[in-house]
Amino acid sequence: MSKFIQGAITAIITPFKNGKIDEVQYEKLIRRQIKNGVDAVVPVGTTGESATLNHAEHKRCIEIAVSVCKGTNVKVMAGAGSNATHEAVDLAKFAQFQGADAILSVTPYYNKPTQEGLYQHYKTIAAAVDIPVLLYNVPGRTGCDLQPNTVIRLFKDCPNIFGVKEATGSIDRCVDLLANEPNLYLISGEDAINYPILSNGGKGVISVTANLLPDKIADLTHKALNSDYLGAKAINDELYAINKALFCESNPIPIKAAMYIAGLLEVLEYRLPLTAPSKENFKFIEQTMQKYTIKGF
Repeated sequence: MSKFIQGAITAIITPFKNGKIDEVQYEKLIRRQIKNGVDAVVPVGTTGESATLNHAEHKRCIEIAVSVCKGTNVKVMAGAGSNATHEAVDLAKFAQFQGADAILSVTPYYNKPTQEGLYQHYKTIAAAVDIPVLLYNVPGRTGCDLQPNTVIRLFKDCPNIFGVKEATGSIDRCVDLLANEPNLYLISGEDAINYPILSNGGKGVISVTANLLPDKIADLTHKALNSDYLGAKAINDELYAINKALFCESNPIPIKAAMYIAGLLEVLEYRLPLTAPSKENFKFIEQTMQKYTIKGF
């Protein structure tokens, strides 16, 4: 079996209570993921509100995820990105020390580095750790696009950089990457197009929707990886409505609201500048959820 993580991977939310991480609820959410067949979890990614956590909180989330997943078949791909390379290196080293199986490293945000800057950034991170590194390209959030040539250059030059989470929403981009480097692990970063990416040779998904419906995302992903494309497409089509509803406002606003509605969160709490969804969108999410069977703890 490959040392590189593939399959159904959940970008786990971070529950808060009274302004602090609700560690008890966080553990319960991860155990629910394990119970429902996912292959890995990503603590403190975008969905985990990493941008509003301090470094101590960020590291604590990684610690908890590793502890809960220890002794199971579920891997931990720790979020370890920053707009400062030295900070990303620090988080990556910490994740490795704690026992994470891999790291997910988002492109530096706000400072808009060149492609050469991105190459040097990721090369530095990869050289600092021995565990696998998954690149994360989400230009709609970061203001910076990791181009296919740079991805492939990093893949060839750094043995532990094994692939990229693609969240441009572009199927053309995914075809481009795999046509030019078929050994690259391309992971879907957008739930609405999980099936198209998997059927094009993607190795898995990092899913927001899996917080709510881990069993469905796991089934979809495993069917596609076992070449049951009709079965995978049927699930992707079934999930289309909820996938769209969960992005009616900025992620993770809708998914946390959905988790609260489903009784999977005791309180609905965000960190500013994120706020609860509008009343209209809250109702829209609630109505959409009625189409699905959501498993509890």
